Amino acid sequence: MILYHIIILAVIQGLTEFLPVSSSGHLGLFHCYIDQCDSWDKENLIMDISVHVGTLLAVLLYFWRDITRMLIGVKDISTGKTKSNDAKLLQFVLIGSIPVIIAGLILHQFEPDWLKTLYVIGWATIIFGIILWYADVKTTATKDLKSMTYKDALVIGFAQILALIPGTSRSGITMTASRFLGYSRTESAHFSMLLAMVAISGAGALISLDLLKTSDVRLGIDALIAVIFSFISGLTALTIMMKYLKHATFKIFAIYRIILGGGLLILLYGGFIG
Repeated sequence: MILYHIIILAVIQGLTEFLPVSSSGHLGLFHCYIDQCDSWDKENLIMDISVHVGTLLAVLLYFWRDITRMLIGVKDISTGKTKSNDAKLLQFVLIGSIPVIIAGLILHQFEPDWLKTLYVIGWATIIFGIILWYADVKTTATKDLKSMTYKDALVIGFAQILALIPGTSRSGITMTASRFLGYSRTESAHFSMLLAMVAISGAGALISLDLLKTSDVRLGIDALIAVIFSFISGLTALTIMMKYLKHATFKIFAIYRIILGGGLLILLYGGFIG
């Protein structure tokens, strides 16, 4: 992949991963613009997951206090203190991650091409944007992570499976589920980002194995460049979003999704692209 394409791809991922607008959908649109619209080839898939790894590093840095808490949680669980706040946070993140890990492994084996089309991206962008808007408007409660239950974590985890559909948005669907369950916007985003660590780590591990199998040095260097630039842009976007949600709603993101998805479908069904 050309260097400036890698940088643009990384910046797109960094800016959209933490916003409820679907980073995978935006990456798909970019691939369509520079290459092909029908599906992603193996190299594109590797680059997509590489930029996700960059944003994973951004999450780890931004939420280092939570990482520390979960490490303490490991110690607490090993000594039988399973009900401590740190242990419970760790358990919630793991419980919320199990469904998408299982579904992701299954999907990785089959890799259905119909999931990677622009039509799917367009419809998913609109539909889940509307649901996000509805959940945000409907919910007035302001629960925080201290009041989370195992059931809530599991419900959010099952919702995250839908993020395997390009255009859905992993952060968007988990924030939507959290809002329906009564959590505040900032806490919804907070838990969504913690779940991202596990989800992206799993994808990163799979793609690392693929890179080792290909023994493609050039592709490995491209992937490293993508990780670096997506980390920088991702950390910037995450910082801005978490501050924004303290005094704003998800409305602007929902409107953006509806406009983007609607415009894409008009171009597709009108025969302008395809």
